[in-house]
Amino acid sequence: MQEEVLPPVPPTQLLPRAIAERFSHSPVWTPETSGDGSIFKDRTVREAAVLIPLIQRAEGLTVLLTQRTAHLHDHGGQISFPGGRRDPEDESLTQTALRETTEEIGIASHYIKVLGALANYQTVTAYRVTPFVALVEDGFVLKPDPFEVEDTFEVPLVFFMDPRNHQRRIIPTPLGERSFFAMPFDDAGKERFVWGATAAMLRNFYRFLTA
Repeated sequence: MQEEVLPPVPPTQLLPRAIAERFSHSPVWTPETSGDGSIFKDRTVREAAVLIPLIQRAEGLTVLLTQRTAHLHDHGGQISFPGGRRDPEDESLTQTALRETTEEIGIASHYIKVLGALANYQTVTAYRVTPFVALVEDGFVLKPDPFEVEDTFEVPLVFFMDPRNHQRRIIPTPLGERSFFAMPFDDAGKERFVWGATAAMLRNFYRFLTA
């Protein structure tokens, strides 16, 4: 069966005010994917939160992403949003996302305006992740934590909100075939392979904006 051809999000709907308005009058929508199933059956599902940081650049909004260091226990070397598991002292998952963003890449919370949350996503590593979309004022200085963050980079939001840049891939695993989204981005000649949970959350963001 031929896959549905989806339109890109119009540029006028990718302006800060338009996205903020979308969250203030949230539509009825259904996420395309809610997770990829835990392969660690002995793990208790834990709460976590990430920030989808939309940087307000003169040329338009960009998405700030991190590349995790290879030695990390879960998702080492992968591209992700800043975030992590909820600590007992976090009063809310919003606080988790803000705290982790400051700890991982050094952006203070006063630069960040959280607009709202997307649907939860459960990872293969047994985290139930809440993604928070936020506008980030320009002018901050990144201070990546070298233990957790190998690199940071930005991708124009318009790239991720165009389904022509969304790929469906299938890989064999010991538990059978696994299907996932991938959104490879050419960063001045360096391929940034955005895939898995990060790509799935971006796909859900697309569905939210086009609902």
